[in-house]
Amino acid sequence: MSTEAAKINSTAHKLTLEAREKLEVHGVTDVVSFDEQTVVLNTVCGGLAVDGASLHIHVLNIEQGVVTMDGRIDSVSYYETENSEKNAKGGFFGKLFR
Repeated sequence: MSTEAAKINSTAHKLTLEAREKLEVHGVTDVVSFDEQTVVLNTVCGGLAVDGASLHIHVLNIEQGVVTMDGRIDSVSYYETENSEKNAKGGFFGKLFR
C-alpha cells in the first residue's frame, strides 16, 4: 500500500451537511461519477451516492480525501462496492467454506 493510500485509509470518514445545501465529505478515495443530479464517490466506508439538483463540486482533493459540494441535496446513501471489506473477505460463501 502506498503512503498516499495509507494516508486516505487513516482519514476518519465524516459527513457534514448544512441546511441541505452544502455537503463536505472526508475519507473520499475516488470520484466515480458526477453531474448536476448525482455525485458518486468511493469512501473508506464504501460507496456513497448523493442525489439532488444543481450539484456543484467546489473542493476535490483526493490526496487529503476531501470533497465539498453545494446545491439542493435530496439524499445521501451508501452502497457496497467491489472493494468493500465484506467482499474482500469472500462474503457469505467465503465464510461458509473456510
